[in-house]
Amino acid sequence: MSHPSIKTIFPLLVGLAGFAQASPLSFMTALELAEHQSPNLIANSAQIDAARSSEIPAGALPDPKVIAGVDNFPVSGAEAGHLQRDFMTAEKIGLMQEVPNTDKRRAREAVAAANVEIANAQRLVARLTVRRNTALAWLDLYYLGKRNALFEELNRENSILADAVNAQLAGGRGQAADAVAPKQEALQIADRRDDLARDLAKAQASLRQLVGPNAQDGLLGDPPAFPVDPEHFHQHLHHHPEVLAFIAQTNKAEAEVREARSRKKSDWSVELAYQHRAPEFSDMVSVQFTLDLPISPATRQDPLIAAKQQELTRLDAERDGMLRDHTNELESTLADYTTLTRQLERARQTALPLIEQKVALQIASYQSGKGDLNAVLAARKERIDQRMRIIEVEAQRTRAAAQLYYAYGDNAP
Repeated sequence: MSHPSIKTIFPLLVGLAGFAQASPLSFMTALELAEHQSPNLIANSAQIDAARSSEIPAGALPDPKVIAGVDNFPVSGAEAGHLQRDFMTAEKIGLMQEVPNTDKRRAREAVAAANVEIANAQRLVARLTVRRNTALAWLDLYYLGKRNALFEELNRENSILADAVNAQLAGGRGQAADAVAPKQEALQIADRRDDLARDLAKAQASLRQLVGPNAQDGLLGDPPAFPVDPEHFHQHLHHHPEVLAFIAQTNKAEAEVREARSRKKSDWSVELAYQHRAPEFSDMVSVQFTLDLPISPATRQDPLIAAKQQELTRLDAERDGMLRDHTNELESTLADYTTLTRQLERARQTALPLIEQKVALQIASYQSGKGDLNAVLAARKERIDQRMRIIEVEAQRTRAAAQLYYAYGDNAP
């Protein structure tokens, strides 16, 4: 009785463990779960196994063929219809073996080996895609959670403002209409929270699609720091899995060119047969060789060779296009990252402190009876928007760093 392998039961154990003991999801755990549960990676594993199995018989000789029949069977005259009257009639049984030429068999082996390379390269691309998508989904949910926490703080501030307004009115200062303003702002905050709740639900669904039900239990910890080194990224540009996949495809195309050229060389076959005749005649053994004659390469082999060579040209052009696309993507994402870094620094170190100072001055002015409540509300909204913008810029910057890391960093290959 066969026993399941560790490779087979590990994903099941991971799933059972997650079901039995739900816990918040850290960044690295999310990546591991996504890899173990990805249908694309499971399909890639099956593709690799299939390619390896196909590699085994690639260069083998075809199966031999059994020959059975009758030679020189009479159909007219006195011996017609009889197997043992004519000395030339013989019952025959034998074997025939086809032997493709050596270059063809070696080329087929190379094609099969290249198919394994292609399957492995496609798995690298699929793994990179899973890790990148999971990282971005986790980050989206993380920063939406930070925005949600900010709304909790805003609700508390709005309650404090409402108390301040009531105190002003009780002291005979301010206007009666001021009592409505905190309630109106609370409604606006509630609307924005509803939008945020919708975005949170969508982000959680996206993460759940990748990691399963573990996405329901919240997140654990902060995202890792993604090192951004433009020079390093440029040096590793040619190591992107999507670019490396072209190497395997080119190897296959070159092997197919060699196989097409091998068709100009003759294949051959050998046939060995035993011939049984009537008792008064001797039994016989025969050997026969057959040789292919590629007598018209201009209309048979040469067009096929040209087609395979054009396939090589196509792959070279597509690889060049892929490199250009990734170069453009790298430069564009680096430019975004640089801009977002500068904006985040200004927002944190300059813009937000100025707005905090403005809010404090407006509140103090209102509490002293000199200011207007609308000015306080406008300053507080400005602070809300600025703090939200800081979270959004930080999220965009971290996403850009993650995209760079999972495409062109050490993690990519």
